[in-house]
Amino acid sequence: MDLKQLNAFIAVADLRSFSAAATKTGLSQPSLSRLLKQLETDMGVVLIDRYHRPLHLTEAGSFFYDKISTILTEIDTVTSMTQRLSAPSSVLNIGFVPSVLYGLLPEIIATLKQFSPDIDVNLKDISSYQQMDALKSGEIDIGFGRFAHQDPWIQQILLRHERYVVALPKSHPLANVRKQRLIDLANNRLILYHQTHLPVSSTVTTETATHKLSTSRVNRAAKHDASSSEPITEPLLHLFAQYGISPFMTTTVSDLQVALGLVAAGEGITLVPASLQTVRTEQISYQRLVHENVTSPIYLHTLKDFVHPKIPDLLTAIYHVYEQRGITYRQQNFVSQA
Repeated sequence: MDLKQLNAFIAVADLRSFSAAATKTGLSQPSLSRLLKQLETDMGVVLIDRYHRPLHLTEAGSFFYDKISTILTEIDTVTSMTQRLSAPSSVLNIGFVPSVLYGLLPEIIATLKQFSPDIDVNLKDISSYQQMDALKSGEIDIGFGRFAHQDPWIQQILLRHERYVVALPKSHPLANVRKQRLIDLANNRLILYHQTHLPVSSTVTTETATHKLSTSRVNRAAKHDASSSEPITEPLLHLFAQYGISPFMTTTVSDLQVALGLVAAGEGITLVPASLQTVRTEQISYQRLVHENVTSPIYLHTLKDFVHPKIPDLLTAIYHVYEQRGITYRQQNFVSQA
């Protein structure tokens, strides 16, 4: 059994076609078939049912695929990390979610370049969960995200919590109310924009939210369907559910900018991190929420076994900006385990 055989099997299993797998791997179809047959002979197991179209994995093949694909991913990750460890790039590749770009990230990068004039920074717009794979592949060296992750290859630190504000059309009856409550917003159409959802383990269920809601004096429109006990993984709905509230109506859009565009057009309201309250201020009123724990965290994450040599300089720049802005933080550092 060798890597060529395993990669041939993975390609066929993914594409369910010898011809497509041959194209993907750059092998001739006879060579691909020969590698797969050698693997099955070495193992004494039939992995591919060749008598159906598209091809099917046998029961043993499905089990082997699930286990070996994880191992091959780890081999690729270790190989990439080893190459970077032996010859670190002078470029610091930084992944970020769009909402962070509206906050302090530009100031942080400017400060970093002041502290380290020779540094070369490359910024990449990429979602929190996609950053995990990008770190392992070497596409980025560090990422700014909004969600906590449990990944054996990744270490992360919490930089700070950013308060949410409510974005309302300027013509909205609550547009000039300085301190907003979630329950007062429940009768509005809430515009949802997160493409990344929370892990199920950190969520409440609609059943729990309904129970909380039924014990408080709230508007009838804010009640949940008590028959459901599905976990609430959408981040904004999760914030409402923590208070036992469900918005009367929701609309889901592709990103935050579209959400704010709909708010500006009077089509609903949404919640955004406070750093976005300078966007579309001619049409949108941003007001503070009274709930102190309705926040959006900002995490910084990188690999456990390889910390780019310029990352300590980035952390220095981050904390310098926080001090200049009077932002409360707890200083942390990444630990290289290599």
